[in-house]
Amino acid sequence: MTQFAHDNVVPQQDSTLSKKEQVADMFDHIAYRYDFLNRFLSGGIDILWRKKAIRQLKNLDPKIILDVATGTADVAIMTAGILQPEKIIGIDISEGMLNFGRKKIEKLGLEKIIELLKGDCETINAADNSFDAVTVAFGVRNFQHLEKGLKEILRVLKPGGKLVVLEFSQPKTIVVKPLYKLYMNVVAPGMGKLFSKNRDAYKYLDESIKKFPEGKNFTIILDNLGYINTYCKPLSFGICSIYCGEK
Repeated sequence: MTQFAHDNVVPQQDSTLSKKEQVADMFDHIAYRYDFLNRFLSGGIDILWRKKAIRQLKNLDPKIILDVATGTADVAIMTAGILQPEKIIGIDISEGMLNFGRKKIEKLGLEKIIELLKGDCETINAADNSFDAVTVAFGVRNFQHLEKGLKEILRVLKPGGKLVVLEFSQPKTIVVKPLYKLYMNVVAPGMGKLFSKNRDAYKYLDESIKKFPEGKNFTIILDNLGYINTYCKPLSFGICSIYCGEK
């Protein structure tokens, strides 16, 4: 498996824990503020990004969906409303995030449709060819081994099934780029510290975005792993991107 620069980006460089363990611990600590900070720091545009990503599956009409790095189940809940599948399984390595997600699901009465389980993208507890579609929103940067996680997702996808990844990217336009840098280096970490007492989480966010193989580089990785019909859709001047591939 190829090692990518972002695989080595961790929340705390001096920690003896693995990336996976550090990321789980980080999200456990910010879980109680995660949804609020997402809405606040993005001005609510992250909801539009998620909906656009989910709509990449509209023509497929998937019945059984896996949501990897489901977090507090935002995408799983939106998917249930937009696509109305029979079943959504959400997995995440952070029990803290899952607990908040379960409360949201229960409040909405979606327990029969959405099930959240503690799980790792590198060892998915499902048989080959289990899911019509797999979604990953703002989670692939947190994979400890990017290719291993993506290959495992390909294994559990049914033939003809589709992967949809939503992930941050770096804007390239002259006007947006400096504003984005200021925001990621100063505003986001400051707000993260103010509201969640965890500045490291937002410093890690910036660093992991910088090192992530975005755009064409990411679709090439999907191609090399055996995905077909891959494509990338930049959103909001390239601040975020949707990546898709089929089995």
